[in-house]
Amino acid sequence: MSAPNDHVSSAVSPSLSLEALTQLLETIFLRHGTSADVARSLAANCAGAERDGAHSHGVFRMPGYVSTLKSGWVNGQAVPQVEDVASGFVRVDAGNGFAQPALAAARPLLVEKARNAGIAVLAIRNSHHFAALWPDVEPFAEEGLVALSVVNSMTCVVPHGADRPLFGTNPIAFAAPRAGGAPIVFDLATSAIAHGDVQIAARQGERLPAGMGVDSLGQATQDPKAILEGGALLPFGGHKGSALSMMVELLAAALTGGNFSFEFDWSNHPGAKTPWTGQLLIVIDPSKAAGQSFAERSQELVRQMHGVGLKRLPGDRRHLQRARSLAEGIVLDEQTLGQLRELAGE
Repeated sequence: MSAPNDHVSSAVSPSLSLEALTQLLETIFLRHGTSADVARSLAANCAGAERDGAHSHGVFRMPGYVSTLKSGWVNGQAVPQVEDVASGFVRVDAGNGFAQPALAAARPLLVEKARNAGIAVLAIRNSHHFAALWPDVEPFAEEGLVALSVVNSMTCVVPHGADRPLFGTNPIAFAAPRAGGAPIVFDLATSAIAHGDVQIAARQGERLPAGMGVDSLGQATQDPKAILEGGALLPFGGHKGSALSMMVELLAAALTGGNFSFEFDWSNHPGAKTPWTGQLLIVIDPSKAAGQSFAERSQELVRQMHGVGLKRLPGDRRHLQRARSLAEGIVLDEQTLGQLRELAGE
């Protein structure tokens, strides 16, 4: 099969290789004031999400990154400060920078502690997370470790039984190795729908399924614009999702020293889009519990799930799209590619 074509005619949607898209995004970040390390980390995350079909967290996010950097809300030059605080605990002050470079800086120490003690915790504070969460945990599973991460965001979700928003979308991501296959990975918001998906639906003039959110009067609505313009999202599963969202606030903010979703104020920074909160990761070495059999046991669970009629596991669609993108290129429409090149100064 032919390699992705980074320069095609306007008669078809252009496709870029992962490397070309990553380089383009790096250029954008560098042009708008980040350090080389930050640009590299964010570009890899964003391009990877687009490669895997996670469009709400792919290049769709780039204008938000740029407007945030321009606003002065986030420090694109921040150097994370890693603290070794206990045998199984690592702490990082992201310096009002992005969370991904903070994780990258602490990762070697975190893995070392997890392998030595069997489990280790990473608490990131003073950070901005504006991306998919699964890229933070999947690499650990590829090394045979189990990883769980939570991050809180900006206030946009009404707790079950309340009448005003308080929580963020507050996602949870999990990754575990399995024998003979890709890691088991999922990344889900504790809101009924991801905020980015609401934005995309509004941009495309689509209606949402029932039960996703409310308008500014607290009335149920399927209009994404009504949710974005003074309305709010609902938690998934009613009181169950609401309880999980509360848990994320406690772990990602209270435990790390970061802001709760309702504690930061970006009103003096027009254009700011990134939540200034915290993130927690828990990494486990399963060899300390189940020897070398954990990955095989994971695969047995997968076999049994298929055996009862399950056609698709969490993450399967993403892996299929990843393979397609790597073979055929990452397809972007002309308008999106033009916008990216404009942001890059091309």
